[in-house]
Amino acid sequence: MEHFERKGIGEALFGLPYPGRGILLGMGENGRDLFLSYFIMGRSENSRNRVFREEGEELRIDPACPERLSDPSLVLYSPLRSVSGRLIVANGDQSDTIHDFLEAGKSFEEALFTRSFEPDRPNDTPRISGIMDLLGRNYTLSILKAESPGSGNCARYFYHYAFEPGLGHLIHTYQGRGGPLPSFQGEPRPVLIRERTAEELAGLIWRSLDPENRISLYVRRIDRESGEKENALINRFLCT
Repeated sequence: MEHFERKGIGEALFGLPYPGRGILLGMGENGRDLFLSYFIMGRSENSRNRVFREEGEELRIDPACPERLSDPSLVLYSPLRSVSGRLIVANGDQSDTIHDFLEAGKSFEEALFTRSFEPDRPNDTPRISGIMDLLGRNYTLSILKAESPGSGNCARYFYHYAFEPGLGHLIHTYQGRGGPLPSFQGEPRPVLIRERTAEELAGLIWRSLDPENRISLYVRRIDRESGEKENALINRFLCT
């Protein structure tokens, strides 16, 4: 059964023509390192005109060439936020909503019940989000998506996982190409994390994404015992 299959991250992504944006959370084989990854893909000039930039402990998306940006909505946001020993990762500005709710003592779930899928009909792109407790024993992934094409009703799904050595979970926005783009189906994919460094994992994910449509990728490794962090960042498009 797919729920119990544990593929390597490269196997899970390779051959998918257009997964869109994706989140991976999990633990390395040593039972000490936590891994977080986020990637974006794009087909239009506007969505390709983007780069990841680190901002302290957080990450933001900027236009590669500001003068070429035609529409900032839905493409510029902070995909990685940090609050009270927890990392938030998301494919849109719901990262700010989650951050603000957590700061106010509320929950990840409460924050996302105030949000819906993206207003980009006919695709109704899902909003995917994750939260990792760096001091605890668990992480959560979520997807907000249309109940059915064009229905306007939002279905909200939450998946809670305990850290397990060598295991992560992957979720992405689309199943592949199409018109409209088909939304991710089923539960987050369980994947094996055999890589030991952020650079190794970033290289594997990058090679597994469709070369025509991949844009940017970020990986962070956190050693829970020492607090050591290692980041890897890849941007395909730079302003020329």
